Amino acid sequence: MVLLARVVYPEIIDLSGLDIIAMGAPFPFTAIVGQDDMKLALLIAAVDPRIGGVLAFGDRGAGKSTAVRALAALLPPIQAVKGCAYRREARSGACAPGCAVCDSQQAMDTEWIPTPVVDMPLGATEDRVVGALNLERALTRGEKAFEPGLLAAAHRGFLYIDEVNLLEDHLVDLLLDVAASGENIVERDGISVRHPAQFVLVGSGNPEEGELRPQLLDRFGLSVEVKSPESLEQRVTVVRRRDAFDRDPLGFVAAAAEAEESLRNQIIKARDACAAVTTPDSLLEDGARLCMAVGADGMRGELTLLRASRAKAALEGRDMVGRGDLRAIAAMTLRHRLRRNPLDETGSTVRIERAMAELFSA
Repeated sequence: MVLLARVVYPEIIDLSGLDIIAMGAPFPFTAIVGQDDMKLALLIAAVDPRIGGVLAFGDRGAGKSTAVRALAALLPPIQAVKGCAYRREARSGACAPGCAVCDSQQAMDTEWIPTPVVDMPLGATEDRVVGALNLERALTRGEKAFEPGLLAAAHRGFLYIDEVNLLEDHLVDLLLDVAASGENIVERDGISVRHPAQFVLVGSGNPEEGELRPQLLDRFGLSVEVKSPESLEQRVTVVRRRDAFDRDPLGFVAAAAEAEESLRNQIIKARDACAAVTTPDSLLEDGARLCMAVGADGMRGELTLLRASRAKAALEGRDMVGRGDLRAIAAMTLRHRLRRNPLDETGSTVRIERAMAELFSA
């Protein structure tokens, strides 16, 4: 498990004068060149986790992992019960049975902690993912204690899987069960544990190495196609910025600190404002017509269109969703939900853009 370290910001404050940079800091999110769709999708998921996560498929070396790890340093902190292994919200009345902190009758203190962003390696065992018996306590004290796994570590945060299309089937099944219920249930080694496991799933991969199982694909709210920059200017800028970061990480991160803080505050404000953003009925009808026109499976397409367009409007400080929001997020919302049409050889993105041109030409 890798929890990417960040500085805790309990509220929107000016931290530009503080020495907040540590060795090993990730490349700044605001310094990433291009990849606008991927960055927008990650920011939308940060504003509204109910959207269901982000899948970034595309070229090797195009910045997919860099963007996810940069987002980890950008996310605002969360408030949790101090010492709780499952980061229980203070106002929440439920935690995992057997949690020593939450089961105590003492007053529970809270603290601000970094939003967890957990890397799940492809070679992770099932015990490491779901949790298992704590062997040390079992052998030294004779106690049956539960050792939380990666799913518990990612609760209220992000679970990132690089090369997600190469994930073993039994781990995919586990993720599907947890994603559907929001809980992780462990029945093994004489222990029985049920704990909350609600997280934003972020996956990346190269489509040339294999496709993603349809059941897991459907669980991602947004899907973006990541391509290497095609303009000479962008490619030179990428190389220049990466070289500057490698030569002087502290200086590079310090130079981006103000922009990072501004974007972090923008996320915080958008989270608070998102629920108040209104969506006209005409936009709901537009979204439904678009889903019908492209043959999107199920109703998740319409719901994700609504939530994502609302989060985008909140990010931009607007209190109403417009057709421009719908156009901007339509492809990333629907491209992985289309039925294959043997009579239409065009890609899913082209089909969506063509449908929008026909429906929204006025």
